[in-house]
Amino acid sequence: MLRPFEMPDAGRKLRIIARVSTLSEEQVDAQLNLVLKEFHGRHQRPREFFLSRFEAIRRYLLTDAPMSENRQLLLGAYFTQEYALESAALFNPSIVWHPDQSNLADGSRRFVLSLRAVGEGHISSVTFRSGVIDAENRLSIDEPTGYVTTPEFVPDALYEKELFLRKLIELALESPFTDSVFAGLGDEFNLSQLENALNLGMRAYGARRRELATTVEQVVMLAKSNYEITYLPQHDLSERLIFPFGPTETNGVEDARFVQFQEENGDWRYYATYTAYDGKMVLPQLLETQDFLHFKMHTLNGPAIVDKGLAMFPRKINGRYAMVSRQDGEHLFLMYSDMLHFWHTKQMIVKPTYPWEFVQMGNCGSPIETDAGWLVLTHGVGPMRKYCIGVILLDLDDPSRVIGRLREPLLTPNENEREGYVPNVVYSCGSVIHNGQLVLPYAMSDYATTFATVSVDELLSLMI
Repeated sequence: MLRPFEMPDAGRKLRIIARVSTLSEEQVDAQLNLVLKEFHGRHQRPREFFLSRFEAIRRYLLTDAPMSENRQLLLGAYFTQEYALESAALFNPSIVWHPDQSNLADGSRRFVLSLRAVGEGHISSVTFRSGVIDAENRLSIDEPTGYVTTPEFVPDALYEKELFLRKLIELALESPFTDSVFAGLGDEFNLSQLENALNLGMRAYGARRRELATTVEQVVMLAKSNYEITYLPQHDLSERLIFPFGPTETNGVEDARFVQFQEENGDWRYYATYTAYDGKMVLPQLLETQDFLHFKMHTLNGPAIVDKGLAMFPRKINGRYAMVSRQDGEHLFLMYSDMLHFWHTKQMIVKPTYPWEFVQMGNCGSPIETDAGWLVLTHGVGPMRKYCIGVILLDLDDPSRVIGRLREPLLTPNENEREGYVPNVVYSCGSVIHNGQLVLPYAMSDYATTFATVSVDELLSLMI
């Protein structure tokens, strides 16, 4: 993908611009043609990206004198870089059924596979593949196009005032200052309106401006952590990605656990819990989409939003949202909430019991509903920090009740799967059931991804 090439020193930017300014138009044309020839076929619409980068550095120009488009393009190229999303690893998959199930053979279903991709600097993002599972459970992956398209970032997404105020309270940011700022905003507002209201509020507080600067910064950070990105239908699924945009995601978007969620009115939408990482802290967040074109990112709040590995149930349980999670890095918990973005309660439901999970437990994706109960794939860590995948069964009406459990792991790393960035690990972020088979995509030692299938009936018969 094309990414901005940034440098913090404004002086360096000025010197680069000055050097390009010394080139004649003939030299500019020659250099630009060289760039376009060398990178031909590697990116879609690079000229548009170069021009957008020129606009980003236009403020460093010393004059308003007219400039040829080729010189603008060349300057933009100097402030652009390539980034290989999957150069280091492609792992921790999650699978859900595709929103488009048209034009398929009987008994076949199309799926969306999300993967954690790691590139230069160990920055994680979420990339996608699509594929089909046929009536005989034969699986095929659609060939990716080879391009990745940067999404349109929607900084002026509308925020709900009531929801935003609740989040301020959770973060202990509510004060007479914020009350006065938000009193002047409508029921919905965008980022620009919020920043203008904050600036007006700062002026009104006069001498306390420096004291309030930290609060203003935190409010803006909260807003920027709740954002939207969008793609066009002509962008193939493999060209779309969730790349770090928010301030809490600067070092990565990790381990998205997707679920196809059924609303109480029968509508479907997709949610994914994921880990935002800024290089110091991990913060669980929530992604929402209906079509894998338009994505909304939300912060999650409440004392139960800690650690990694939150996974939503695919529907409400007894009128409430529900999740499984790992609150303490060791045990499996059940959480309920009346509000999707706020989680206050937790209940431990599973402890490490068998030697292969004595170090810690967690989930491997959202619970799967079966007639027998909620099927939950778990991960367990044993001697030598070896990860295995296990299975538990929870009661349909009361998921706090564990009604079945595999004594031995369902999946352990074999000799071909032990070597990788993190050795001796098999891991998944979500599975599906198709024609009586559990279809389990899983990562091999944090470097690549493969699939396993197993009969659900056989699996259930082995539980104790």
